[in-house]
Amino acid sequence: MPEPRGASRTTFLSLPRAAEYLGISPNTLYVWRHRRQGPPSFRMGRRVMYRITALDDWVCDQERADSRSNRALDPLNQKPQRRSKAVK
Repeated sequence: MPEPRGASRTTFLSLPRAAEYLGISPNTLYVWRHRRQGPPSFRMGRRVMYRITALDDWVCDQERADSRSNRALDPLNQKPQRRSKAVK
């Protein structure tokens, strides 16, 4: 299905634009990339690029992994666990 005229066809964002898209500083995104912590990225020539779909998926994964966003991970909703007896 063709996109309407004037619609943005940008599929990839450079590191500064991806940082703006996520609402973080480019330096933070650069550090996350260096530590292999942040959203997936790749090189396109000499530029570091991010797929918009990968950024959106990464944000959703972060939400699911956070106990404040995912009630199933909330420790207050868990049954108390018994302590194991110490082995002598």
